[in-house]
Amino acid sequence: MHRTPLDRLALIIVIIGALNWLLVGLFQYDLVAAIFGGSSSFLSRTVYSLVGIAGLYSISLLFRESIPEKT
Repeated sequence: MHRTPLDRLALIIVIIGALNWLLVGLFQYDLVAAIFGGSSSFLSRTVYSLVGIAGLYSISLLFRESIPEKT
């Protein structure tokens, strides 16, 4: 399946969010909050929002038809 740059960016952001949740689940450590000054800071909320938007966008990847690549 051919991925657009936006598809790749969304997947990278979703993976970063998933790794943050892994840290929260295993070690109760929120890396985003630690980097950006707490979970209620504007920057942290922006990162959380971007991860959520990227996750919603990534849902569309499930329903796309495969497009044969040109050779």
